[in-house]
Amino acid sequence: MIPAAKPIIGDDERAAVDRVLQSGMIAQGPEVKTFEEEFAQVMTNGRTCVAVNSGTSGLHLGLLACGIGPGDEVLVPSFTFAATANSVAITGATPVFVDIEPDYFCMDPADAEAKITDKTKAIMPVHLYGHPFNVDAFQALAKKHGLMLFEDAAQAHAATWNGAPVGTFGQFGMFSLYPTKNMTSGEGGMVSCETEEIARQVRLIRNQGMEKQYANEVVGLNNRMTDVHAAIGRVQLTKVLDWTEKRRANAKFLNENLEGVVVPPVAPEATHVYHQYTIRVAEGRDQVVDTLRNEYQVGCGVYYPIPNHRLETFKSSEHLEQTEKAAAEVISLPVHPSLSQEDLERIVTAVNAAVKAGA
Repeated sequence: MIPAAKPIIGDDERAAVDRVLQSGMIAQGPEVKTFEEEFAQVMTNGRTCVAVNSGTSGLHLGLLACGIGPGDEVLVPSFTFAATANSVAITGATPVFVDIEPDYFCMDPADAEAKITDKTKAIMPVHLYGHPFNVDAFQALAKKHGLMLFEDAAQAHAATWNGAPVGTFGQFGMFSLYPTKNMTSGEGGMVSCETEEIARQVRLIRNQGMEKQYANEVVGLNNRMTDVHAAIGRVQLTKVLDWTEKRRANAKFLNENLEGVVVPPVAPEATHVYHQYTIRVAEGRDQVVDTLRNEYQVGCGVYYPIPNHRLETFKSSEHLEQTEKAAAEVISLPVHPSLSQEDLERIVTAVNAAVKAGA
């Protein structure tokens, strides 16, 4: 089976973990601080970054640091992982679901504007699958209506818009470091902060509300990253840019050889990092997925078959046409950097055959 996703953990990562274990400093310590600084230099043009224990924690703490709470509304896409809407809901605010534009699977600026009310405080689009959302449009929309802009960049390490890295456009941006992301720390997240005050608030909330021990300033949580996880992340950070170029080369090969499907387009302003290489199959998507997995042993994913607004946890009555259409058509194929040329050729052969058989 060619796996749909595969974390790459090698001797360098194991040695880094062993070094930390031998040091005796296992909880949040010097490795975390250094990882934050190095991540900022590689990913956010030096913008201050704060490490936390998961991507969801990163969204939650970013929202709290920016003052989001009960009575507020935050615009979010429905076509994404539930953590985006969940993080809004657990602040006490209300996630308001917005449709996507059909080409890049990202939040539609026109539908977002139509959903703004006097309770709307912020917009939180997702750079989905590794393709940036329309930054220009959302910055203009936020400015026009006096709203904050937050970036869910969980899937978009090293993606850019007009040459600038994602995570540098909103009041905060969040990168996930979950095992299947383009780089991992084993588990974790990184919050990129526009101001030092936002960064300070994230640090306070992640650590029981204190910077100095026992001097609690706010009611906080325990969302700290460990030095063990930071050590893994530091090693991965030295490799992720090369891995990204391999993902892009693999995606190019699929673009040039797949037949009968819609391959993922890329906006002229964007650099796509292909956390997921996502095609559309107009008819018989589920049959194609079954054929790929069971007949050809090609791992693939469907992200996301149930849009957030239809989950039991939200049960929104919104009609989101493009979201529903994408949920019925998308298949994500492997492009991770551990694939061989033989693997890529197998994927092409399998997809072309499966789609033709289902036509």
